[in-house]
Amino acid sequence: MSREKRKNKGSVGLVLRFMRPYYPLILLALACSILQIAATLLAPVVIGKAVDYIIGENNVDLERVLHYACILLGLIAVVMVFQWLGSLCTNKAAMNTVRDLRSAAFNKLNRVPLSYIDGHPHGDLLSRVVNDTDLISDGLIQGFTQLFSGIVTIAGTIGFMLYYNLTMTLVVVLITPASICVAYFIARATHNMFRLQQSKRGELSGMSEEILSGMTVVKAFSREQAAEKAFDGVNEDLRKVGVKAMFYSSLTNPGTRFVNGIVYAAVAVIGALLVIKNPAAFTVGTLSCFLSYANQYTKPFNEITGVITELQTASAAAGRVKELLEEREEPSDDGLPALAYCDGSLAVEHVDFAYDPARPLLQDLNLSVLPGSRVAIVGPTGCGKTTLINLLMRFYDPQRGRILLSETPVTEITRASLRGAYGMVLQDSWIFRGTVAENIAYGKPDATREEIVDAAKRAHIHSFIEKLKDGYDTVIDDEGSSISQGEKQLLCIARIMLTQPPMLILDEATSNIDTRTEAKIQSAFAAMMKGRTSFVIAHRLSTIVDADLILVMRDGNVVEKGTHAQLLAADGFYAELYNSQFQ
Repeated sequence: MSREKRKNKGSVGLVLRFMRPYYPLILLALACSILQIAATLLAPVVIGKAVDYIIGENNVDLERVLHYACILLGLIAVVMVFQWLGSLCTNKAAMNTVRDLRSAAFNKLNRVPLSYIDGHPHGDLLSRVVNDTDLISDGLIQGFTQLFSGIVTIAGTIGFMLYYNLTMTLVVVLITPASICVAYFIARATHNMFRLQQSKRGELSGMSEEILSGMTVVKAFSREQAAEKAFDGVNEDLRKVGVKAMFYSSLTNPGTRFVNGIVYAAVAVIGALLVIKNPAAFTVGTLSCFLSYANQYTKPFNEITGVITELQTASAAAGRVKELLEEREEPSDDGLPALAYCDGSLAVEHVDFAYDPARPLLQDLNLSVLPGSRVAIVGPTGCGKTTLINLLMRFYDPQRGRILLSETPVTEITRASLRGAYGMVLQDSWIFRGTVAENIAYGKPDATREEIVDAAKRAHIHSFIEKLKDGYDTVIDDEGSSISQGEKQLLCIARIMLTQPPMLILDEATSNIDTRTEAKIQSAFAAMMKGRTSFVIAHRLSTIVDADLILVMRDGNVVEKGTHAQLLAADGFYAELYNSQFQ
């Protein structure tokens, strides 16, 4: 079995696994489908009987015709009721399955390593969680019920036709499979195109999200035309793949309908000859019944082949979701104890780390931090400052060496308790859609309003919040709200003021704040840092001259360490960096 076939088989298995809780609904839908098809197949028999009572000058029996007309109306009502009930069950099962599948995909994103999120376009990941799961519903789940209905219709039609006439049945059965061959060869050409189409669609989503999120920068550098050109390139690739996919899939219906037309013509000609030869054995009503069955027999082939397009698309989409769900997760910390206590001491022993094995970053890094120390990390861009923070928070694990917090290896405690020991303020502020109070209380959801207001005051954002339309109950979001980057950063600082963690990580935490407010924030941080170990990443070296320990990083290594005065006296790389800001 080829890799592609194994992947498709696994995709179907994935959907079946998520459908399992809703098998009763599926079975009820299938039962309704059988009853609907049975009523549909009985209708031509009733019509044929009625036709036989209106053929001939002296053979018209309107009473019997009316009798069969009433039966036909009853059959139509049965078809409508069971068709509605079957669709209701199918749609409910499909929507529930997709809800569970989408939840599983989103939850998976919370469990994969951060390297997976960083290594994939966010638009593509969103496309897998939202768009691809919808395609699975439209294709695999509902397509399955249509496939079942088609098979039952074919089997039932053959049974009714055999009951009436073997010769005519053979004419229909022997010619119709030609449409299956047509659909099969077209489907083989279609699948790869639809798989490539899904991949291009995810690429386009990722590019769109990337450009929209950075539109300010695009406009600032007058790169609108370049962005449009890049977008148009991927969009054109998607158009070409989509045209090819639709071209191949659109051949299916005309091809099968051509074969079906041949079947219908053959039944009409041969049936007419049988009526002429032996009208008593093969009546005009029987011929009309057979013509209806010829249409009903070929119709499922049209529906099944018409569903092939959706099935191919859904299979490709399920494959993409399956890849996400099978992605390696972070090692589980179930069974590990929480951090028992945190005195703020930290040790980094012989740590090696690289995002790409071919490009080592941190090499044999050693570090010892005393409780309550204020540690500044400085160095040129790309030297490993943020990488060190990622390792301290266990967003990544080192390839070699170990990190100890309060003399406890971080791999021997839960991530939640480790990260709970730190309060982090990043250069890039993140605000979610919710009230101002909810954003401040993100790290402490049970905080009282008084605690939230107190944290806002210490972050020097209380007066701004009071001026908002609804104060602390004003709804804001990260993209569409009217608050500035500096105000967002102050809200993030208020979160830390509220949680009061034993350790702090400040990564350019005041980069978007005006000088006057920054002085107040630094004063508030200084008060909060008393007795707490803190790590400060700063590009403006004038802001960290009072640090207890300054780590100077270069090319993934700590090349110097000491106080500001000691490092200036050493006249090394730090002194060069510090003096460069005054040149």
